[in-house]
Amino acid sequence: MKLPGHKKRKHVAADIGSRSGRLRAERELTFADHGFLRESFQNLHQISDEMWRSNQPNPRQVAEHARQRGIKTILNLRGPSTRGYYLLEQEACEANGIELIDFQVYSRDTPTVERVFEAKELFEKITYPALMHCKSGADRAGLMSVLYMIFRQQLPVRIAIQQLSKKYLHMREGKTGLLDAFFETYLAAEAVTGIGFEAWLTDEYDREQVKADFLKSGQAKLRLDWILRRE
Repeated sequence: MKLPGHKKRKHVAADIGSRSGRLRAERELTFADHGFLRESFQNLHQISDEMWRSNQPNPRQVAEHARQRGIKTILNLRGPSTRGYYLLEQEACEANGIELIDFQVYSRDTPTVERVFEAKELFEKITYPALMHCKSGADRAGLMSVLYMIFRQQLPVRIAIQQLSKKYLHMREGKTGLLDAFFETYLAAEAVTGIGFEAWLTDEYDREQVKADFLKSGQAKLRLDWILRRE
């Protein structure tokens, strides 16, 4: 809600090369991006012998991933940014010999066919061990973990979809439930015709219809989205 007389604060990119810019970036990471909540809770899970998932790591955690887990690649599912959390992660990856790849996906929309196949290609190209993260490690990381399990680990969708669960803090009781609806729509088609996931994507998937059916169902409890305040 916009309050009378309230002006949205314009974000200024942090220059982490200067002391004042670095302090601003650290404040952005800690407070504006809720990094203080992630200091001791990383929502960190190893989902295969080569892949981890988590919430947004801070520079110390990036170094720990390199040192303790041998992480070679980090997939940033939030996309590039001028904000402190991103600039500090970028710097930490460079310092620790980790390749940072920006691959933006969304938690409150149905994925496009193009992005799904781009994810498949990405999983075949990156250097492992790898870690993928969004802000909370729940929804976008969940979507990509399901796709990783399908494409890289060759698991059936009905098993891979377990990566979208409350175990990882994913909540389907809001617009993030669109991610569940996407995979469940496929599973319904598979049950009737036995169609494969990739064939369904290219021949049958109607992104806008899946979204419309989900919103019409009343499962999108927007109040929950507001309470969680996730991206």
